[in-house]
Amino acid sequence: MRVAKPLKRIPTKTDIRESGLINDGQNAVHENLEVSVQRHIDHVWRQPLHRPTIDVYRQLVELAPFADGSPFILDSGCGTGSSTQALAADHPGQLVIGVDQSSARLARSGVSTSIHQSGNCVLVRAELATFWRLLLKDGLKPVRHFLLYPNPWPKPGHLARRWHGHPVFPDLLSVGGDIELRCNWDIYALEFAQAVQLATGAPLKVQRIRPKTAISPFEKKYMDRGHALYAVTVPGSVSAGFRRSRPAK
Repeated sequence: MRVAKPLKRIPTKTDIRESGLINDGQNAVHENLEVSVQRHIDHVWRQPLHRPTIDVYRQLVELAPFADGSPFILDSGCGTGSSTQALAADHPGQLVIGVDQSSARLARSGVSTSIHQSGNCVLVRAELATFWRLLLKDGLKPVRHFLLYPNPWPKPGHLARRWHGHPVFPDLLSVGGDIELRCNWDIYALEFAQAVQLATGAPLKVQRIRPKTAISPFEKKYMDRGHALYAVTVPGSVSAGFRRSRPAK
C-alpha cells in the first residue's frame, strides 16, 4: 500500500550535525524506504532463529506472572534496563519486560543471568528479532511496546539495519500493542512513521516531545544537551489490523 504524500521533515533549530549523531550524507527520508518495506512485506523472512534466545524465551514463558497470561509491557532494546525499571515503577499493576542482547549493558543493572526478575520488572538478555518472532508465533501480544532510542544507523547504507528497514519489520508490527518509538533523529522518526503508513495505510504523525522526566539514560543525555526529541505512536488497532491482513505462515 502506498502513501499518497511522503512525510516532510520537521523544521528544527537544532543542527543535526551538532546532535551527536553521525551524518554521512542522508538528510531526508531514504529513497529506497518504500521498496525495502514492500519487499519485506511480500517475502517471508526465513532466517533461522537465534538458539540462545529460544532457550531464554522458554524460561520466560514458564515465569509467573508471564506464564499466567497476564498483560505485559515490552521495552525492546532496553540497554541497562533503567527504562524498564522506570516503566515498571509507573505501571505497578503490570508486568514490564525489558529485552536487550548486551550482557555488558544489562550488567550495569546487576543482571548476571539471562533472566532477572524484581517485582513486576523482568530483564531478559535475548536477540530481539528472534524474540519478536517467538512472541508472534505464540500469539503473545504486549499491551504497550516501547522502542526507546534504537541505534540510528545513520549512514545511507545502513537502512537495512534500522528496524523499519530490517526484514523483521512486518513481524515487529504484527507483535502488536500500542507501539511507541522515541529518538533524537528526525529522519529516523519520519522513516518509521512512513514505513508504518506504507505497511498499514494508517496516517501517522511524528511528534516533538518534551518529557518532564527522562525515561532512559539516552533520553537524559539528549535532554541535558538540549536535543530535539521525537516520538511516533502506532495504535494497537493499527498493528492488530496489519497482523490480521498477513497470510498465515
